Amino acid sequence: MSGKLPYKSIEYFFMSLNGKSIDLLRWMKSNLFSSSLNTLLTIISLWIIYVSVPPFIQWALLDANWVGSSRDDCSREGACWVYIGFWFKQIMYGRYPETEVWRVNVSYILLVGALIPLFISGFKHKGLLTLFLLFVYPIISYFLFIGDSFGLPLVETSLWGGLFLTLVISLVGIVASLPIGIMLALGRRSSMPIVSAISIGFIEIWRGVPLITVLFMSSVMFPLFLPEGMNFDKLIRALVGVMLFSAAYIAEVVRGGLQAVPKGQIEAAEALGMSYWNTMGLIVMPQALKMVIPGIVNSFIALFKDTTLVLTIGLFDLLGTIQIIGTNADWLGFHIEGYVFTAFIFWTFCFGMSRYSMHLEKKLHTGH
Repeated sequence: MSGKLPYKSIEYFFMSLNGKSIDLLRWMKSNLFSSSLNTLLTIISLWIIYVSVPPFIQWALLDANWVGSSRDDCSREGACWVYIGFWFKQIMYGRYPETEVWRVNVSYILLVGALIPLFISGFKHKGLLTLFLLFVYPIISYFLFIGDSFGLPLVETSLWGGLFLTLVISLVGIVASLPIGIMLALGRRSSMPIVSAISIGFIEIWRGVPLITVLFMSSVMFPLFLPEGMNFDKLIRALVGVMLFSAAYIAEVVRGGLQAVPKGQIEAAEALGMSYWNTMGLIVMPQALKMVIPGIVNSFIALFKDTTLVLTIGLFDLLGTIQIIGTNADWLGFHIEGYVFTAFIFWTFCFGMSRYSMHLEKKLHTGH
């Protein structure tokens, strides 16, 4: 058999290319230039992309300074990513002792190592891994982060910061607020007046105040009501405030899903003699949570971004750390690189959560 392609194969190849180009032109005509308004909007969008994207790429990538150890290694033409490299440890871990950073890294490795098998469809022990992540992993991480036991030196929470603190606040808030929100949603729909009134009052109070007020109250006002000599760590107070604030919003999202479940589902379960908790846990709640996955993930994304507000109570998360190092006299003028890097990190995590929620929706979409 010769190495030359048959004439028919070449002919089919060009026919397929021609067909694809025709499909592309048809798609552009129907989606981008279908009317005068769409044509105008397309032209304006292309103009905005032309005047913004190429200069940004030129500044951030092509003319950027990547290698160096001081501001003298940076020119004023492009971005100075040397600035990020110089302050990388503070951005990632805050003032966490450099000799103890390995403890945080070990916790990250444990988390990633336990999460990866959950994304493998053929893995058989997902239930055990989930229990490990929910109950065992937090205990291990606590002793790793705090120390003062098992031969590890104490690291006070006032030294925590950067991306590490952002992840701690957001992960604790996300994991803890979901079950609390589910219970509040069930309580609000309860037929018992006391339970319903308490749930409604809790939800409306926490949804009626901004998060910055909650953080301020937990940090400044709450200690005033404690007995003399009793006090809680500032980070714990912030975690409780974020958790309860997010739970109120999760409760309303879940309540919307509960209302969307047909009443016939509950009546059928009652006809089979199922108890209230079996009905909710096995029939109603799985359907409700499946329908409100976008709303729940949207609340989680908002919570992840709202962690930046802890700066108001003296906790320096990722954004707070960037703002602090931006005031360093030796690196004045490079704050833009810090904000761009912060925006990229936040976008990466938020986009990842969004894509995973879309994956869950497709996986759980079994029709009605």
